[in-house]
Amino acid sequence: MSPTFASLHVPNYRRYFTGMAVSNTGSWMQRVAQDWLVLQLSGGSAVTLGVTTALQFAPIVLLSSVGGMVADRYDKRKLLFITNAALGALALVLGVLVLSDVAAVWHVYVLAAALGVVAALDTPARQAFVVEMVGREDLPNAVGLNSASFNGGRILGPAIAGLLIEAFGGDTGWVFLINAVTYLAPVIALHRMRVEDLQRSELAPRGRGQLREGIRYVRGRPDLVAVLWVVFALGTFGLNFQITNALMATQEFGKGAGEFGLLGSAIAVGSLAGALLGARREQVRVRLVILGGIAFGLLEIVVGLMPTYGWYALSLPAVGVAALLTTTAANSVMQLSVAPAMRGRVMALYITVLFGGTPVGAPVVGWLAEEYGPRLSLVLGGAITAASALLAGVLLARRANITVRATVFPRPRLSLEYAVSEPVP
Repeated sequence: MSPTFASLHVPNYRRYFTGMAVSNTGSWMQRVAQDWLVLQLSGGSAVTLGVTTALQFAPIVLLSSVGGMVADRYDKRKLLFITNAALGALALVLGVLVLSDVAAVWHVYVLAAALGVVAALDTPARQAFVVEMVGREDLPNAVGLNSASFNGGRILGPAIAGLLIEAFGGDTGWVFLINAVTYLAPVIALHRMRVEDLQRSELAPRGRGQLREGIRYVRGRPDLVAVLWVVFALGTFGLNFQITNALMATQEFGKGAGEFGLLGSAIAVGSLAGALLGARREQVRVRLVILGGIAFGLLEIVVGLMPTYGWYALSLPAVGVAALLTTTAANSVMQLSVAPAMRGRVMALYITVLFGGTPVGAPVVGWLAEEYGPRLSLVLGGAITAASALLAGVLLARRANITVRATVFPRPRLSLEYAVSEPVP
């Protein structure tokens, strides 16, 4: 089997991957349909759309730490049964409301918040469950394939949703119902797993202060702090293309909605390629996260300087590749280098850091783009991300007594000299 798909040789993971591929496509279909429904119900209000998005993602930031604690305490497979069934039920309710012609904005608000709460419980368990299926050796590959599945759904889902909404005369109800059905795929996959083949993690006992224990654990690990620092900078200042792409398309290049949509697809294609490249790596270290963050930042600066729409669109896939290589490497490092009983809480902290900076960074990036133009927001976002990753690397190198020497002649190269009592991450 190709090294890109190595973890698919594990029957349990193969079932899981297939089920999640179906579910991811349905989830992206629902995102498009939900946005379209909100615009229909609110008369095109961007504020209402923003509130809906905030209600859906705020619980993920606020409650992921609780979800991580739950994932460490209980059987992750059983938790995923419950969360996938709940997500399907919420999609079913929204679909019925729309098809019954009684849906109102407040219905969407409530269901979006409920989705966020369930996702806060689902995501840490889902992340920590992967290693129980494939083991430590195949984990980097499985993380890459999970990202590939997510971004494959990101490419297919919106297109399918758009075609269905148009086919049903603008009615989004059937899209929600189809998404509800797609959640049967992971539920069936979880049911068909050979439980005896799972490499179960030791469950954490009940006790007080478990959330604080997870934070203390990470604070005592400089390598994990460095990874979280890079991920925070990337998520807060770098990955704001939903704002900058819209402004670059309309303000800088004078394009319409169609051309704006193509920019999103360009990033998604790059993200898919990055996920597949990440899946080929057998070993992942902290240095890959740092180098990936630097590369992403420099590429974002280049993207911000592109002179025409065509060049801008052609440069976006490279940014998508760098972003996914960095985040998949970070995900693998966080899972592989922690005690099994802490994995759920550590991954919850990772998720909180990755998504938690968006409410801070997005308004700042939007203000910069509005006041000084979207090019400056891209250049500054890239510069902050690259500088943050470089700082993390320098601090780790000093802690490990690593000396970096650069030579130009007879050929350019970097050499590392270090004296450490522990392996260099």
